[in-house]
Amino acid sequence: MEQGNANILVIDDVLAVRQSLQEILGTEGYEVETAPDGESGLQRVKDQPFDLVLTDLALPGLGGMDILKYLVRHQPDCSCIIITGYGTIQNSVTAMRLGAFDYLCKPVDPQELRLVVARALEHRRLKRENLQLKKQLHKRYGFANIVGNSEAIIQVFELIKKVADTDSTVLILGESGTGKELINRAIHYNSMRREGPLIPVNCAAIPEELLESELFGHERGAFTHAIRTRIGRFEQANGGTIFLDEIADMSPSLQVKILRVLQDRSFERIGGVKTIKVDIRVIAATNQDLEEMVRKGRFREDLYYRLNVIPIRVPPLRDRASDIPLLVQHFLHEFSRKKKKPTKHLSSETMDLLMRYPWPGNVRELENLMERLVILSEGEEIPASELPERFRNKPASAPQAKPQEIPDNGIHLTAAVQEFERNLILKALDKSNWVKSRAAQLLNLNRTTLLEKMKKQNILPASNFASVPKNFS
Repeated sequence: MEQGNANILVIDDVLAVRQSLQEILGTEGYEVETAPDGESGLQRVKDQPFDLVLTDLALPGLGGMDILKYLVRHQPDCSCIIITGYGTIQNSVTAMRLGAFDYLCKPVDPQELRLVVARALEHRRLKRENLQLKKQLHKRYGFANIVGNSEAIIQVFELIKKVADTDSTVLILGESGTGKELINRAIHYNSMRREGPLIPVNCAAIPEELLESELFGHERGAFTHAIRTRIGRFEQANGGTIFLDEIADMSPSLQVKILRVLQDRSFERIGGVKTIKVDIRVIAATNQDLEEMVRKGRFREDLYYRLNVIPIRVPPLRDRASDIPLLVQHFLHEFSRKKKKPTKHLSSETMDLLMRYPWPGNVRELENLMERLVILSEGEEIPASELPERFRNKPASAPQAKPQEIPDNGIHLTAAVQEFERNLILKALDKSNWVKSRAAQLLNLNRTTLLEKMKKQNILPASNFASVPKNFS
C-alpha cells in the first residue's frame, strides 16, 4: 500500500480538531476517518484495520492510553500517534514507552503533523518489509526446502531438528562446498533466536591483526587509526547467533579469548576496561580435522571440547551421489528462473557422467556448473558435449586385483578381506606420503571413513613408525 493511500483514524472529542486534522491529512491523499470518543474509536479499530491511529490522550471515558494499549496488544501492525493538549513530557514519555510512535502537542502544527505521519507510515512499511524478509528467510532455510533424500543427508537433517531450538554450541564439520553455511542458517532460522541477528565471521578471510578488533570491537584511541569506538561482531550478535566459519584458522592467542566467551559470554573491547556480557549462540565450522590439529598442538584442546558440544558432519557429495539428480533439478529450475531462461533438463548421458564424477568441489561445484549450463546451453536438453572436459574424460578403470588362490584346507574369508583392505590403505598412505585427505581420495573414501578404518586396523600415523613399510609400496 502506498503511503498516500493509507487508512488513518483520528480520535478526538473536539469536533474542530477532528475536522482540521481530517482536512490536512486528506490533502496529502490519505483516507481519513474520525471518531468523537474512545469507545467509538476502539470499536472502529475492531471493525476494520487501520494503518495509523491518531488519538487524543485525554478523552472522556476510555482514554488515549487505553486505545494505545489495545493496539500494541492486538494490532501491532498499526502505528499510533498520541495527541495531547497538556504538553506534559511525562505523559508523552509514558505513551512512547508503551509503544506509541510519537506524540504531538495541541495546537497541532500542520507541517509537523505531515512530517510525523509520514515518518510513522514509513516506519510501518519498513517494519512490515523486515517481517516479510524474515519469513522468506525462514522458508528458504526451512528443513523442507533443503534438497536431498539420501540416508547420509537425512541423518544430518534429523540432527539439526533436534538441536536447532536449543542454545547448545554446534560445530559443523565438512569439506569445502558441502553447505556448512546453509546448515548454519537452517539452525538459526529454525531456532528460538530466529528474530535475532545472525552474524557470520570468516576467520580465514580476515587478517590475523584485524580479526580481534572485528570480533570484540575496540575503544577510541586503542591503537593507531582507532579514531572512533567500534562495536565488534559478538556485540552485534547479542540476542542472536554468531557463526565462526573456518575456526581452525584462528591464531592461538585469539583461541584463548574465544574460549572465555564460550565459558561466560563476556569480553572486553580492545583498549577497554568494561566487561561486556552478551546473550549469544555460537555455531562454528571448519573443513579441517580439529582432532588432528589438537594432537599436533595447533588447536587448543579445551577450546575444541567447548566447540564440539554437538558436532554435525556434512557429508561430501560423493557420499550422497543419489542426491545429484535432485540437486541438478533444483539448480536448473532456480537458475532458469533467475536468468529468465526456459527450464532445461540434462540428457541421460550427461546425467550419467555427473553421477560418475567425484565432485571435489562438492555441492558448490555442482551449483556453479548448473549456472554455467543454463546460461550457455542453447536447447532445452543439455547434451554431454556441453560439459567441461574434466567431466567428459572418464577416469581410468582401477586395476583389478588378482584373485587369491584358495588352498585345499580353505581360507578365512573375513581375515583375508581385512588383510586386503589393510594392504590397500597402507599403499594409499605410502603413495600420498601419509597425507590422509589425499589417501582418502585415492581410495575414493570420505576422510572420516579412512580414519575409522585406520583405527580399526590399528594403523598408526607415519610418525609412530621407524619407517613406512616398504613391502606394501
